This record gives sequence, C-alpha cells and structure tokens, in this order.
Amino acid sequence: MELNGGSVVAMTGKNCVAIASDLRLGNQALTIATNFEKVFPVTDRIYVGLPGLATDVLTLKERLRYRVNMYTIKEGREIEPQTFAHLVSSTLYERRFGPYYIEPIIAGLTKPSEGSRPYIAGTDLIGCLTLPKDFVVAGTAADKLFGTAESLWEPDLEPEDLFETISQTLLNAVDRDAFSGWGAIVHIITPEKIITRTLKGRMD
Repeated sequence: MELNGGSVVAMTGKNCVAIASDLRLGNQALTIATNFEKVFPVTDRIYVGLPGLATDVLTLKERLRYRVNMYTIKEGREIEPQTFAHLVSSTLYERRFGPYYIEPIIAGLTKPSEGSRPYIAGTDLIGCLTLPKDFVVAGTAADKLFGTAESLWEPDLEPEDLFETISQTLLNAVDRDAFSGWGAIVHIITPEKIITRTLKGRMD
C-alpha cells in the first residue's frame, strides 16, 4: 500500500461533493512522476479515487470501466452512486485471497429526482464499505487527512467553500507525509457541472 504513495480525500457539501488527490507517483522515497492522477470519472455524477499500488490502480480502473459499461448496456440507464459503490465492493471481494492493493473512495450525487444529494463511500482492500456523511480519506497520508478534515469541514458548504476546505485539507496533510504531495487535483461535482482545478503544492 505504501510502495507508490499517494492520498485521496472526498467531502460532502450542500447539493455538491468534492474529491481530490495528490499527483505524486513514487518508488517509496524516490519520486518517479508528478502527474499521476488517482481520481477517475465514472459518469457525469460519479468519480472514483484509487490510492494504492500504481499497477493495481490502472488495472482496477479498466475493470471498473468495463463493468460500468456492461451495467449501462444491460440496464439501459446510468449507474447510481450507491450501486457503483456496491459494484466496487463486490469487484474487490472477488479477489479477497489475492487482493488489489487499493482502498477506493467513491464520490457522487444522486439523480435530480432524488434531490441531487451528495454520496461518499470508502472501502478497504477486500471491499468492506464505509458510508460516512461528512468526509472519507485513504492513502499514505490518511491519518493526517483525518486530523485536518476534522477541524476544517463544516456541514452544508457551498461549492466554492467546499473547494477551499478540501484543498486546504489535502495540501496541509500531504505536507506532513513523505509519500504524498507534489501538487493536487480537485473535482467539485454539482448538479449543473463538474469543476476541476489543479493545485500547486510544495515540490520537495
């Protein structure tokens, strides 16, 4: 889990949700790349963050993309965040005896007919779901993210305030972790649009 480093955090707001990750890819203390994204779009309303072993990140991303496409074709509709979270969970549990070294984080909005409510979830290596109402963290800086998120997060944040909160949480936490950092990318999902911003961080 700590070979390549990296951290992901997701937070809920008022009819919006945010997910952010750092951009470092390392071989333990050696930095290999500073543009390795760990957060990927699933639909227009769902993003998944995959912190962990880089090879498994790429493998699981493609496996989930295939399964979501099959769901869309079979059901004739877009997958919902809750359904996608259980799809991720069952995909990981299938490999429980030789797991993917990844702790996924799911962030999305329910459909407008259900009020565009924010939905976040996290799982462990073998797919055990946790469904918090405020924020969820994973990666090598998880314990630092818990501390900063706990002190900065507030209920019912507007999209811009949520962006500020998640950005400060991530940047301050990865500054204290040698395996994460080198900038960050933040996605804010609202009912109307998705806002993506790249942040500059400490480069050491």
